[in-house]
Amino acid sequence: MIVEQIMKTDVITLHPNHRIIDAIQLVKQHHIRHIPIVNDENHVIGIITDRDIRDASPSIFQANEYIEDLQKPISTIMKTDVITGHPLDFVEEIAALFYEYRISCLPIVKDEKLVGIITETDLLHTFVQLTGAHQPSSQIEVKVPNLSGMLSKVAAIFSQRNINISSVLVYPDKDEHYKILVFRAQTMNPTGIIADLKNAGYTVLWPNLPGVSS
Repeated sequence: MIVEQIMKTDVITLHPNHRIIDAIQLVKQHHIRHIPIVNDENHVIGIITDRDIRDASPSIFQANEYIEDLQKPISTIMKTDVITGHPLDFVEEIAALFYEYRISCLPIVKDEKLVGIITETDLLHTFVQLTGAHQPSSQIEVKVPNLSGMLSKVAAIFSQRNINISSVLVYPDKDEHYKILVFRAQTMNPTGIIADLKNAGYTVLWPNLPGVSS
């Protein structure tokens, strides 16, 4: 899946000469947490978050005393070292950027112009969909030797029971000679497939149902 498929394209922006009070009003009106700052050519030159705005705003006890602070331009509080993505980037690569740089949103740029934005919420929603966790299903974790062809062999056991697989995740085991296959299967009663997997010699880590032969 690429970024273009999940990014929001109706991006709310401000120019650097807009005031902090303008940003406060936009955040409240549109219930957003991030505002890219662009120039007249729609190039991203900065970004502000709701936290930046809170830090720059006077407390409610000093609002009258420091009211002029809200009239300062956005350029005085915006971050200028903005990390951006491209519409054709893979979602997994974008998720790695969020993790590596500890960011909460990513402006998406094409031909140097802002065309979209992705937030942490967008990524979380996408991964829920990719894993099928939002659908009625069962999660089954199987420990297998770290050899080529293991995924197809285990998946064939699901096929024998006519159980559809919504998604598969693969991650390494503590022992490098093994790996873990995490299946999201469209069945609400996994007892039969668990027994089949164990009878085929595989270790089922989850669910570990009592009374099912190993």
